[in-house]
Amino acid sequence: MKLLNYTYSPLYDKLQLCNFAFVDIKAKIGQRLRDLRKQKGLSQEKFSFICELDRTYIASIEQGKRNVSIANIEKIAKAFHMSVYDFFKSDLFK
Repeated sequence: MKLLNYTYSPLYDKLQLCNFAFVDIKAKIGQRLRDLRKQKGLSQEKFSFICELDRTYIASIEQGKRNVSIANIEKIAKAFHMSVYDFFKSDLFK
């Protein structure tokens, strides 16, 4: 069995930590969106119509697969009749 030759690199660890944090925020935004949408009793399709974004885009945000622009976060917040500040005012982001 051949073993890989691995040399420890602190930079690699920092990059992995940054990547983890980046993925985590996408998942948190998606969870927040899903929670708010379900509280309002809206389907993804109906919500996407309200905020003028594609349903598949909303689904991929909820799955934590999208890097959401601040402009689209603003559209989403406005669709919930809240500010961007209020969208992020959740225990998920602490």
